[in-house]
Amino acid sequence: MNDKLLSFLGIARRAGRLSLGFDTATEAMTKGRSKLLLLACDLSARTKRSITETAQKSGTQTIVLNIPMEQIGISLGKVTGIISVNDEGFAEKLKTLCAE
Repeated sequence: MNDKLLSFLGIARRAGRLSLGFDTATEAMTKGRSKLLLLACDLSARTKRSITETAQKSGTQTIVLNIPMEQIGISLGKVTGIISVNDEGFAEKLKTLCAE
């Protein structure tokens, strides 16, 4: 599951449909562009609480992945624990992959 998910995240990044990191993900959510928020399993509690509050206010669905930041970084080329998916099609496919 993780390999497919990480591979698909890489495709979404190359397509320019992701916002990586706290600030860019928060901006995407507040402007209504974010369709899905993905969080790394080893994200700090304080950061997780802060970003999920923003997600709840904006109505963005949040999924905590079973993948650490380091592994996400290897796939995407940037170590991050917060990923905003800014495309409905990519978001739906990632939801399906997360459910597998």
